[in-house]
Amino acid sequence: MKRPEPALSVVVPMYNEESVLPALAGRLRAVLDDLGEAYEVVAVDDGSDDGTATGLTVLRAGWPQLRVLRLRRNSGHQAALVAGVLRARGRHVVSIDADLQDPPETIVEMLRVARADDLDVVYGVRADRSTDGPFKRWTAAGYYRLMRRLVGKQVPAQAGDFRLLSRAVVEALRELPEPAPVLRLVVPWLGFPSGEVTYHRHRRAAGRTKYPLSRMAGLAAQSVTSFSAAPLRFATWLGLVGVAVCGLLVVFTVVAWALGATVDGWPSLYVAILFLGAVQLLCLGLLGEYVGRIYTVVQGRPAYVVAVDTAADEPGDPTADGPVDEPAATAGEVAARGAGGPTALADSLR
Repeated sequence: MKRPEPALSVVVPMYNEESVLPALAGRLRAVLDDLGEAYEVVAVDDGSDDGTATGLTVLRAGWPQLRVLRLRRNSGHQAALVAGVLRARGRHVVSIDADLQDPPETIVEMLRVARADDLDVVYGVRADRSTDGPFKRWTAAGYYRLMRRLVGKQVPAQAGDFRLLSRAVVEALRELPEPAPVLRLVVPWLGFPSGEVTYHRHRRAAGRTKYPLSRMAGLAAQSVTSFSAAPLRFATWLGLVGVAVCGLLVVFTVVAWALGATVDGWPSLYVAILFLGAVQLLCLGLLGEYVGRIYTVVQGRPAYVVAVDTAADEPGDPTADGPVDEPAATAGEVAARGAGGPTALADSLR
């Protein structure tokens, strides 16, 4: 007998979030239990190397709605997010980070707005980012301005990965050929009816950020090259500018030769060589980015590999769908790996 689908799935990607698990479980469970509807929490462990796996095993012992999806290696935040969303079973799917900067209490309002207005997507939009540093606020604002210019104004400003999706949107995401889509851009691009719920962004509940400057830059590069050929067009225009500058230098050289001042022309030659070399290297780099992405797609490797999905151990419930899977470990194997978990996690459920 097939297990009935829950009304709501909450996907929580996490990497080395052992310290925040007690607070996350306490707040998230309180919100979801008060809904009075069947739900599941899909905790996606993105190859953590601390006590996150053990903590999740302890939590699951006292929280039957908790489902653990463990990836074999650290595949990145977006890949973990996609893995959880595509394997979630709820009629609505909410994604939220584990650090509690996005308040779980907002989920109730998102669900209410989706049902009242018959919306397929509800974005959590940050009304206040005062808890972030000036550099983070500046770079985030620049990222969203750039994405709205490249992808379109349907990309909501200041909306990260805290969103609600209907089952129709999740099924549409399954049809996409991209192995690792950037959901904060793909979801608006799909064009489903959408709305917004504003909230105040909080400080991280515990631990430290797993999204340093290098990862933010990587996300920006992936977003741009996945959704726009603008960098290639920029390279083309830069090449045309280079040709124009070189044309002017040719004219300057001819005039200098006619005036008998060719010996003094070495600075222009030096500048021209440097400029053309820089333009060529930049254009090659941009082409390399796109060729690299084509190579990745042609290889056909999955963005993530699932090691454990505890849903496979539940009676009457087939293994959840996903782009790629490996045999799920048994419940005994999960418990064996998680023996000796911290009692603070169990205490948080009381």
